[in-house]
Amino acid sequence: MSICGRNQIVVTGTVQGVGFRPFIARTATTLGLAGFVTNTPEGVQIEVQGPPERLEAFLEALRQSPPPLARIQSIESKSIAILDEASFVIAPSRSGAGTTTMISPDIAPCAACAAELLDPQDRRHRYPFINCTDCGPRYSIIQGLPYDRPQTTMKPFAMCEACATEYADPTDRRFHAQPDACETCGPKISFVVSQDRGLVVSHDPLHDTIAALDEGAIVAIKGVGGFHLACDAQSDAAVCELRRRKRRDEKPFALMVKDLDAARAICHVDETEAQLLTSPERPIVLLRKRDAIPVAQSVAPGNQRLGVMLPSSPLHHLLFHGSRVTSYESRIFVMTSANISDEPIVHTNDEACSKLADIADAFLMHDRDIHVRIDDSIARTMNGRALLMRRARGFVPAPIRMKRPMPPILATGADLKGAICVTRGHNAILSQHLGDLQNAEAHRGFEETVEHLTTLFAVRPEIIACDLHPDYFSTRFAETISRSLDLTKPRDHETTISRVQHHHAHIASCMAENDLPNEPVIGIALDGTGFGTDGTIWGGELLIADYEGFTRAARFKPVPMPGGDAAAREPWRMALAYLRTTDHGPWTKNQNLFPSVPREKIDLVRQVLEKRINCPMTSSCGRLFDAIAALIGLRTVNTFEGQAAMELEQIAADHCDEAYPYTIETRDSRHETRDHPPLQIGFERMIEQIVNDAVAGISPSIISARFHNTLIETISDACRRIRSRFTVHGSRVCLSGGCFQNACLAEGLKKKLVDQGFTVYTHALVPPNDGGIALGQTIVAAHRAERQQRP
Repeated sequence: MSICGRNQIVVTGTVQGVGFRPFIARTATTLGLAGFVTNTPEGVQIEVQGPPERLEAFLEALRQSPPPLARIQSIESKSIAILDEASFVIAPSRSGAGTTTMISPDIAPCAACAAELLDPQDRRHRYPFINCTDCGPRYSIIQGLPYDRPQTTMKPFAMCEACATEYADPTDRRFHAQPDACETCGPKISFVVSQDRGLVVSHDPLHDTIAALDEGAIVAIKGVGGFHLACDAQSDAAVCELRRRKRRDEKPFALMVKDLDAARAICHVDETEAQLLTSPERPIVLLRKRDAIPVAQSVAPGNQRLGVMLPSSPLHHLLFHGSRVTSYESRIFVMTSANISDEPIVHTNDEACSKLADIADAFLMHDRDIHVRIDDSIARTMNGRALLMRRARGFVPAPIRMKRPMPPILATGADLKGAICVTRGHNAILSQHLGDLQNAEAHRGFEETVEHLTTLFAVRPEIIACDLHPDYFSTRFAETISRSLDLTKPRDHETTISRVQHHHAHIASCMAENDLPNEPVIGIALDGTGFGTDGTIWGGELLIADYEGFTRAARFKPVPMPGGDAAAREPWRMALAYLRTTDHGPWTKNQNLFPSVPREKIDLVRQVLEKRINCPMTSSCGRLFDAIAALIGLRTVNTFEGQAAMELEQIAADHCDEAYPYTIETRDSRHETRDHPPLQIGFERMIEQIVNDAVAGISPSIISARFHNTLIETISDACRRIRSRFTVHGSRVCLSGGCFQNACLAEGLKKKLVDQGFTVYTHALVPPNDGGIALGQTIVAAHRAERQQRP
């Protein structure tokens, strides 16, 4: 072969841990090219030499046919000097500073591995850790870059001869698959039963696990990113006992079923939901329940949806194939995160045995360490596409690509549904869901994640972005680390801290996900709580926003929150607060609409409202949902966040287009511009009508539908008025905030706005709730820094 040229190619993106180097080696060898490929902290570096037409064919294959899990961000190629080479090899990885490569998330078993798992003739038959270059653990086991076995928790497991042969064979599916292993050389499972005299180890872990579940036991099972607590979902006694031990009164449990057909047997599954369920990411998908299904009512009491997922690991697959002689394919398992009282998910064997001792009857464990704890992702469909409500396993750490490079930033997010974000060049890397930052264990998990992401991606933050709320743990952490930066090598000067208003961050997050330019949009931010620039609690906000700043163009009329945070736990308090805004009705007649609430508590809260004691003002849309749920007798106490709003959405009647009256008025405000004082949206007349309907015996489902329609009418009306008062490029509207997890509201409002000539942007891969706040903080901080550098 005549050597005509040599190209050096650097590929960036998610190109490590996805079979990229084996793909390159096979492609180059097939084309008869010489050279090498290697992992570097910057990405994958390739050198190939051969005739021009073959070099061009190689580049075309690289662009058009990369491995299925690869996400290429850039390909840079240049001609270099020819070397005396006759073959193509995979060279040892290079380490060093300047990490820019991305890492694949953890991926569920591919079809080929799943088939081998159940093939009695395959040498990995029933091996719980089967994987290849197209699937398996990635982010949860990685300890450093470049992505090689010594940099993962597979380091202790030396490959046997058979695995080593596969690993070295360019034609094999496991060529350079870093977690590659088999029963001979890889991790092992163990089943441990807790008894009075200590822990008893089983000789047939899988069989005994399934037998225990079948007998009604609660088993802690080590998954990809942590432990699950599992039990038989068809046994009401087992599920109720799990609720009692876990102290989880009503919040729904997730379910795991064998396959798509099993999911369709208990839930309605449309095409988009089916794609989500069977995707390599394997999230929990919220599905509409069928009638008369063999699932205990206590799995999701009072809920019309079930959270369902398919097996996300080989071990999970094996749970549905019983022992070597018994099939359990019809089983449905509760599979809920193993944690205590809102602490992070348990992820080590020792931690499981100690913390879960009072919950689990037994433990199905293994000896492959989980380096990064990561929960299951949660998704639903909305507006015909997937919406992530919890971004975690399967999606993290896939980056959100920005148009321009950003300075190194660490954004600490919010305290509810915590998540952080770090930046590296064009990439914003949003962390996994970290839970609510309400206790010391959650704080430690937060700090571990900061350390891991900043170290893994070699980020030395120049800017720390955080929320305005002075009492958030995430804010206090940002203030502390901005002075010391202990986790990212101290600088000789204080790092800039950038405080971003909560709802501005929501809108910026939606803009960034949709790749919008830095031009004003109407941002509709509806949620439960966010610290406002005036020191009050915001949550029903219509902003004119870009990446650099915002104007509060409209808001829900503020009402008192009697008892502060207690009002979020007890919706009847907010109902009393809204009743007090009306001119007549139950407030003045002293009627009691809440029979389940002691009369003395109601009288006390009335006095609190009269005297304005511990009654912070709020414009929160979430608290409005709470008030309506209480007024119609749906719920007076929330046992988990957003419960009343979720139930209010689910009961809303279909095909009801009626709405209640509302008001929109202009008011003067020293917090806004003189030319554009904010519009104020009032719901007093709506509250009066809802009470009248409830007293008259109108169905709660009709009232709920009318309430949702009123919100849609009110907000779309306000948007039309705002568009006539402000410059909004392309009539763009962004919807963000936890209330837009409500399909009735989000889908109805989007349709209404589109019909009125607006272009509407929503979330998909970034949660609309506070799990997306850190991304918004990041993009706002980056643009502020750029603005300060302008001449």
